[in-house]
Amino acid sequence: MELVTTPRVAFLRRVADGFLAHTGRGRVIVAIDGPVRSGKTQLGDDLADVLRERDLAVFRASVEDFHRSREAQAEFGPDTPERYFGYGIDESALRRTLVDPFRMAGSTAFVTSAFDLVRDAWVEPKWRTGPADAFLVLDGRFLLRRRLRDLWDVRIAVDGDPVDPADVIAYGESDPREQAQVVIDLGDPARPRPGGSAGAGG
Repeated sequence: MELVTTPRVAFLRRVADGFLAHTGRGRVIVAIDGPVRSGKTQLGDDLADVLRERDLAVFRASVEDFHRSREAQAEFGPDTPERYFGYGIDESALRRTLVDPFRMAGSTAFVTSAFDLVRDAWVEPKWRTGPADAFLVLDGRFLLRRRLRDLWDVRIAVDGDPVDPADVIAYGESDPREQAQVVIDLGDPARPRPGGSAGAGG
């Protein structure tokens, strides 16, 4: 289905053109990082729609749906920004139930949501499969941190300086804008534009 052309949609079509020229066939993961409440999730939704407009198979997921429970986080010490940055996300579950099986393609099933952050509880997994050629658009904080950034085929960062204490720690370790291939300024969400410096390929 063709989307209504707005400045935002037109911009995201150009972004998609840029990375589709280099991704080829197979399973492709697009990761979107940025500060808290910077518009990552809506950006991921809209970019997924732009890809579906081209009749591509697209799946969506958010890192927030792979949190550790508050009880599990407590095993790593008191509730601090440092603890959240280090252990708030269950990276093992993210890789084991989504990233690795998605990469395997074929009949291997994966889940796009494992945890309900509001209820602080694991959810009943809904295992999904897809065609050999498919995209996963994944948004969330800390995705371009050192230990995760090489997992992604396309690295996108939302421009903006960190304010939340955990984001400040993350940006001090590795600024996602310097790891991204594409940096997007969402200062005016209706009219996104290129932002910052794309340090990993322009």
